[in-house]
Amino acid sequence: MASKKLTRFNDPIYGFIGIPSPLIFDLIAHPYFQRLRRISQMGLSYLVYPGAHHTRFQHALGSMHLMQRAVQMLRFKGVAIDKKEEEGLLVAILLHDIGHGPFSHAMEHSIVEGVQHEAISLFFMERLNHKFNGSLTTAIAIFKGTHPKNFLNQLVSGQLDMDRMDYLKRDSFYTGVSEGNINAERLIAMLNVVDGNLVVEEKGIYSVEKFLMARRFMYWQVYLHKTSLVAEQLLIRSLKRAKELLGRGKEVSCSDTLHFFLTTKITASDFSENVLHRFSLLDDVDILGALKQWRQHPDRVLSHLCAMLLNRKLLHIKLKNKPFDLNKVKARLEQLKQEESFTEEEAAYFVFSDTIANTAYNSGKQQIYIRKDKGRLVDIIKVSDHFNLEALSKKVTKHYLCYPKERFSDTL
Repeated sequence: MASKKLTRFNDPIYGFIGIPSPLIFDLIAHPYFQRLRRISQMGLSYLVYPGAHHTRFQHALGSMHLMQRAVQMLRFKGVAIDKKEEEGLLVAILLHDIGHGPFSHAMEHSIVEGVQHEAISLFFMERLNHKFNGSLTTAIAIFKGTHPKNFLNQLVSGQLDMDRMDYLKRDSFYTGVSEGNINAERLIAMLNVVDGNLVVEEKGIYSVEKFLMARRFMYWQVYLHKTSLVAEQLLIRSLKRAKELLGRGKEVSCSDTLHFFLTTKITASDFSENVLHRFSLLDDVDILGALKQWRQHPDRVLSHLCAMLLNRKLLHIKLKNKPFDLNKVKARLEQLKQEESFTEEEAAYFVFSDTIANTAYNSGKQQIYIRKDKGRLVDIIKVSDHFNLEALSKKVTKHYLCYPKERFSDTL
């Protein structure tokens, strides 16, 4: 049974967040969930926005709070949600990000190969379901989208889910980027269910427009900010270089947990109970500790990568709407090889190009329907008079090139 010592959290965004049931209290108290206190919500974005040190723990609690409000509002409008479904919703949203690795999205494919954090979240939920005697069965069905009530899954993972509402509001608050702030209370108040699917009442059109515009702004100005992007690439390359050196039999000091993942290939089929336990011990602290140690490593590539991150002496980055001239990229690579006496393989850690893409409103995956008079449902793009809204449904791709602007001696 849950202790009575702690029944609420004081959150800077919403005020007091209550713990609605003994099961949820016990899940929050579990080491799997407490680990989220040591996983940053926004990866390395604090290198751009100094206040962005909030965690996945805070975001999970905030999302659960919004889900409580959504359940209350939908019930008030006559939508049938029984007690079992309510607890399933709250558990599903509480645990939706429990599978994130260190620095959240920054290292999603560096620790394990080809396994999205959603899949690891499901592994954790299934393990917890066993521990809690099947109490998470409904939550798992909602999370996987197999529950017969489709709108329950849409509240957890949809175009207007509680996850997105919280991270936009929370990330806007902690970065100080006011353009990303949304009125979550207003959006929730405008939700309804028609034919088993989540819809928005006509009065909520402008709130949805603001939500989509805020999401577009936050992605291009915050989440995909070029400085955050190059920092994340340096972090990914630091792990890649460490793996490469270990594969050659070189000594690379780090925590036992991190060492396991650097020396063991883990795919989705390898997630045994033992691997899941090891993953649950891995957090930002392991990575930061490793970077501080590797900064002194005799391998120049690894030491330079780590020094750049720790001292915020990052690579220069350029963004364009068109691909970069491959000859110019090669010229940068050749210049670095000559200046630093690097091999081509070593230089490629510091000179590279790639693409980033985002879609603010993915109408192909799931549409946001506005309920007009007499119950008619219309896609938000067709009913909105906002001249930019249709453009938000199109995928935007940008190309970037990273290279050192200063000699490496200046970074150490």
